[in-house]
Amino acid sequence: MQNAETSSEKVSNPVMSITAVIPVKGSSSRLPGKNILPFGSDNLLTHKIRQLKQVSKISEVLVSSDSDAMLHMAQNENVRAIKRPIDLANESRPFGDLVRHITGFLSTEHLMWTPVTSPTLDSNFYTEAINMYFDAVECGFDSLTTTIPFRHFLLDADGPLNFKPFDSTNAITNSDELPEVDLWTCGCSIISTKLAYDIRYIFGVNPYRYRVSPYHALDIDTQFDYDIAKFMWEKDNGKQ
Repeated sequence: MQNAETSSEKVSNPVMSITAVIPVKGSSSRLPGKNILPFGSDNLLTHKIRQLKQVSKISEVLVSSDSDAMLHMAQNENVRAIKRPIDLANESRPFGDLVRHITGFLSTEHLMWTPVTSPTLDSNFYTEAINMYFDAVECGFDSLTTTIPFRHFLLDADGPLNFKPFDSTNAITNSDELPEVDLWTCGCSIISTKLAYDIRYIFGVNPYRYRVSPYHALDIDTQFDYDIAKFMWEKDNGKQ
């Protein structure tokens, strides 16, 4: 299949030009056909493409996939469709290899990584995230990525990690007393194309942590995740 190259209107300032990257594999180990499950008015892939096409600050949308069927969907939505080598769809390959492969196709100064598995992030959200990213860069951050505050009791093979249930002098009984950390939601990351290539990742060593709501933190990895995200989207947007 030939790569689909469609023209897209560029923003006037090249320093602020952004490509929204949608990475989709043809297969999924936990949830078969995950990336094109029914969602909204069509499926997760086309749903995400249409959300991103509504964002005026995005210069272009690029879909990277090893699946001809998914690339055809991207072509039908008039966005760039780049065939991913089959070995880069193999989870045994380092993620950085995929990042470098994709950045080789970009002419924009920045990239926004936008998985279809975060379907509740809409065009308004992406617009706000882009504005926050450029403000964050001005303040010394090197990237932006979405997180959610995390305060839960954790145990590993050796027992409690962040609480002491057997210490009567230092007992923690409420989760809001636990040290707060950030859970990475994987929903949206923005970084300069050059930095992504150099460090082989989608956010840098000093990212601005864009804390999102539980609704915007929804991420589809299992059937349960999908059912919850679909229910919440239909509840908030009207069943489509």
